[in-house]
Amino acid sequence: MTSPATTESVPPQLSAGPRPAPGPAADEGLARRLRALACTAPLHDLDVRKANLAGEYSTYGMAEVALSAIDLVTLNMDFDTGADHEQIVARLVPRIAAQAPQRPAAEHERVARWVLENLINVGTVDRGFRAVYGTFATDGSYVRRDYDFKLIEEVSGYGGGVYLRTTDEAVNVLVGALDTDVTSAQIAAEVKLEVLISRGRLADAQLAAEQARYRTVQYSETLRRALDATRRNVRAVDWLRAVPDMIAEALDHVADRYRHENAILTNIRKARDESEDPEQKRRAAELVDIVKDCIRRHTQLQSRLLEAGPLFRAEQDRQAFAGPSARAGLDLYGQLVAPLLPLPVESARKVTDAFFARGTGLRTPVSVRVGDLVDILLTPPLEREHLGAEMPEPDLVATPDDSRFSEEQLASAKELLDLPADAPRRLSGLLAEARRRDTELPYLVALLAVHAASPPVGTAYRQGEGKLLFAVDDGTELDDEEFGGADLIVGTALLDAAGMAAGRTEAA
Repeated sequence: MTSPATTESVPPQLSAGPRPAPGPAADEGLARRLRALACTAPLHDLDVRKANLAGEYSTYGMAEVALSAIDLVTLNMDFDTGADHEQIVARLVPRIAAQAPQRPAAEHERVARWVLENLINVGTVDRGFRAVYGTFATDGSYVRRDYDFKLIEEVSGYGGGVYLRTTDEAVNVLVGALDTDVTSAQIAAEVKLEVLISRGRLADAQLAAEQARYRTVQYSETLRRALDATRRNVRAVDWLRAVPDMIAEALDHVADRYRHENAILTNIRKARDESEDPEQKRRAAELVDIVKDCIRRHTQLQSRLLEAGPLFRAEQDRQAFAGPSARAGLDLYGQLVAPLLPLPVESARKVTDAFFARGTGLRTPVSVRVGDLVDILLTPPLEREHLGAEMPEPDLVATPDDSRFSEEQLASAKELLDLPADAPRRLSGLLAEARRRDTELPYLVALLAVHAASPPVGTAYRQGEGKLLFAVDDGTELDDEEFGGADLIVGTALLDAAGMAAGRTEAA
């Protein structure tokens, strides 16, 4: 007789086939953590690729410099404009110099520009980064996904110029979070800041205050992108529900933050005035500046929020009554350059000839209009003087003679170098003789001798010259008190006059 344990029915979840693990499939936090890890990859890649730079750059912490660059760009960009490229480089140089103070300043600047260009990802088409990560679908299958992101991007300002702006991903890397709700993160950061200040932990409070400021910047970026998209295409933004709800929520958020930040500011000043520790006073003063900057950014955000509604209505009117474009624009890279690069020159030349023949623009017609022709014919001729208008007297200024050597020194040097064809001399002997004549003459002799090291034989042959100065290096080192290098053998070569005459006769 079988025991009850063996006759018990098997649960259906055990008798069925293999099922996917329920945890990873339902965990949205996994994808967020993977994307957060992907955003830090370009910073770690800087320390890996610094070995490719010419020189010794192992002493520099490139990831640390990159975080400093993201920090500087985030805090220096405004609502309408971003951070200036050269200003960010100038502020990065002292931080880099602190890592290697014995290195030259040019190297510090090169490191700053290299890190900043890699954060922008200069050299790629879209100047962005791409990471591949895997997630689990609802059926348990493993799916690979592409995650495209940017850290610092170049944007054009409304008043002209190109500026730097950090993206949401860069701010998330800076504060250590990803895909966080901006409003809740801002409130949590400021509550944490108030608690830390009340407990006197100003060192931790400074970090919390900086994170709160980054969240304020990120909130402004959300509004700015919505307004920029509205200026391009008002239909691309949901102004029926999403944006009005966001504006109303943001205005309430700004009002709450005003009250909160003013209370925090009062507590910080109280902690600063009551503390006797110099370090506590310094941190409290820095916290006052950070919270004041948060208040300033909230004031600017509030003004932009109030202007968002009128901007939407103005853009709606402008885009609704704008005429359609006459023709689509031409993508030079996608439609011309990319298809032509793999082709041979013979085939590509036909396309480029046809393109540039039609792309040079309209030509002015040679015939005049009838109205212009009538005006020309009916206009009475102007009386002119027989000899024409009087020419102004030119104001001539003598050109100063700024040559180093005089005509007499040139004649003396040529006389010294007028050597017999069978008696070449060393440059050292010529310099010594020239020094006895004039103290400046050796420089001119050395210049003419070096020029004779590569004599223009063809030019002298065509001009019919009978002889030519030459200089040859036989490996002997020059022993002179003013000059160094090779002790050249300087001589005169006779040219074939008969051959020159025959050549001129044939040419005639």
